[in-house]
Amino acid sequence: MIKAEVPGKKTFLNVLCSVLIALYANCALAEARSNTQVLAAGANQRILSKSAVERVAILQGLDKITARVSVINAPVGTQVRLGALEIIVRRCDKRPPTETPEITAYLEIRENRQEEQAVQLFAGWMFASSPAASAMEHPVYDLWVVDCKNVSSSSLDSSTGKVDE
Repeated sequence: MIKAEVPGKKTFLNVLCSVLIALYANCALAEARSNTQVLAAGANQRILSKSAVERVAILQGLDKITARVSVINAPVGTQVRLGALEIIVRRCDKRPPTETPEITAYLEIRENRQEEQAVQLFAGWMFASSPAASAMEHPVYDLWVVDCKNVSSSSLDSSTGKVDE
């Protein structure tokens, strides 16, 4: 008669503990990876911390008088200008590729008028997929959200709002 070995409680607990430790290690590794970003530049690689990477909203503005369209790279929390408008992006979100595409940004827009205090024109969410759903109404300017990107601080020129690509 052959006896089949049945794993005991100790073996089961050892396997369970090994699996839990492996899962914990994978979670810690994923968290560490999310706190850094590797930027490849040819053979050289730099590791930047998240603080060196800024979230930038890509906006487009239309001057209705001159018919000039401007692309504005607005870092979150930084004031940028479009003519007499002061624009501050408070938040910029982009859904992951596995979900329905949507880009949203929370904007605060003020207009500087001569010899008057700045007037709040708009404060709210704008949606790239439907700009008319929450639009800023202005007789001279139209503004809409195009994209949200993570950009390294070194590639963002804060004086012009341009991004080196």
